[in-house]
Amino acid sequence: MSKVSIENTSSTAIIKYVFDKILTQNSFEYNSIDDAENSTLVQQLFHLPFVKKVFITANFIAIEKFDILEWKEVQEEIKEIFEAFITQNESIFIPKKDNTVIEVYAESTPNPNVQKFVTNKLLSSQNIEILNRENAKEVPLAIELFEFPFVKEIFISNNYISITKKNSPDWFEINTELRDFIKEYLQSDRRIVTKNYKQKSTKSINSKTEFNQTNDETSKEIIAILEEYIKPAVAGDGGNIQFSSYNSETKEVNVILQGACNGCPSSTITLKNGIEATLKQLLPGKIGSVNALN
Repeated sequence: MSKVSIENTSSTAIIKYVFDKILTQNSFEYNSIDDAENSTLVQQLFHLPFVKKVFITANFIAIEKFDILEWKEVQEEIKEIFEAFITQNESIFIPKKDNTVIEVYAESTPNPNVQKFVTNKLLSSQNIEILNRENAKEVPLAIELFEFPFVKEIFISNNYISITKKNSPDWFEINTELRDFIKEYLQSDRRIVTKNYKQKSTKSINSKTEFNQTNDETSKEIIAILEEYIKPAVAGDGGNIQFSSYNSETKEVNVILQGACNGCPSSTITLKNGIEATLKQLLPGKIGSVNALN
């Protein structure tokens, strides 16, 4: 529980409550409840008949009273109000509303079963791949998307969602429905991912291999090339590529494909003519082949 201490000031009309955390980087002075639109806590204070003025800065709140009682009569009760409020709320201020109008538009991808829904809002700084409803527990957006009977898999990254559908229906039958749902969901400012969400190590469907970065120099070079040259390109198609491993003896590179890249009919061509060719060109003599483990 957050702690608040009481300090007297040179004025008998003003008392100061010092918090054990920073409240604001700015200073605010409130002369009435009408001034307190940005704080429900301050609004609550002005409902007390003796509160004349409230001043907030750094780590303390100072209150000036009308001369109708002594501070010793009420100061402990106000302290309890502060401690309870700051324990239950992350901030004493009301978050500013984001009035940005959310836009969502659909893009086709090289994978006929995957559509990319792009928005003007950052959705996640992580790559979130949900392969089924059971794995969507900490991703509320994915939970609701799986309510659509045709949704098979979901991939969320940066400002887009790649949705893999089941074989039917066709995209032209469901695009508008999905686009409208995503727009309404984002506009309502509901959570994309819960605070408890942790990105899991990706595993191949057919392998127990975990996809972790290794420490040998060639692996580091491969990862750097994938990050700089390959990932931006595949992200444009609604997908992602994850490094798995490098075998220095066979010179084989193993990767996993996510989002629209997973199961795409042209993924083999992309691997050989795109990723493998780029790695061979930039790391001559070190690359034999590139294989997708899924």
